[in-house]
Amino acid sequence: MSSAALDAALAQIDTVFSGFASPDETGCGYCHAPGEIAYLRTPDVPIPEDVVWYFLFEVPDHFDDHAAVMRRLLPQAARAMADGVPGAIGHGGHGLSRVDWRLWPAEQATAIETFLHAWWQAALASPEPPYGIDDIFDTCATIARTVTPFLAGWGRGRVADAHLARCADVWLCDLLSDSSPFCWWYDDTADAGLTDLRTWLSGPGAARLHEAGEYDLATRAELLDLPYDERWAHLY
Repeated sequence: MSSAALDAALAQIDTVFSGFASPDETGCGYCHAPGEIAYLRTPDVPIPEDVVWYFLFEVPDHFDDHAAVMRRLLPQAARAMADGVPGAIGHGGHGLSRVDWRLWPAEQATAIETFLHAWWQAALASPEPPYGIDDIFDTCATIARTVTPFLAGWGRGRVADAHLARCADVWLCDLLSDSSPFCWWYDDTADAGLTDLRTWLSGPGAARLHEAGEYDLATRAELLDLPYDERWAHLY
């Protein structure tokens, strides 16, 4: 995927995170080869793609400084996500969802937030994004620890409406059973994110689905307003 905003966001990521490394990193001696860990200690040297993914989805306690590792990986990881490289999302909890990047210096936090929004908007504008649109939303929301800006920025139009129908269909399978559609969102912001999604989908989201002619999905979405027992006793 590409757009002027996404290209600018990637350039910002490259600029802000250039030169970062985890200079004293020893990693997990059982899971990572010494040569792989050496990449993390060395700034600006391209890391093999499979090693990037291995580190990106690794649990934080396998590193001495997980936040530093994420900074080191960011330029390659963000570009791969934008390019739709297989394996760049969906393997587990994304590393950025496991660090408090909003507490990083302002230019770093801004670069990440700008990238997430530009990537999401590029996906919404693409009839066939490289990953499932629900997987992209899941990744954005879990990294940002909020669904609100991505729902608020859901533009109108045939392509965006088709993506909304796809996401609603996936989400409702879980939401109607009071389960979460987010596979890797575990921290204490998850409940708020789930509440915000239910509220939006049963209200503005359902209205948009009606307007798009997705009457079945719209009706199912509106059932989210009902208590669980009433929802499943509904004639629909």
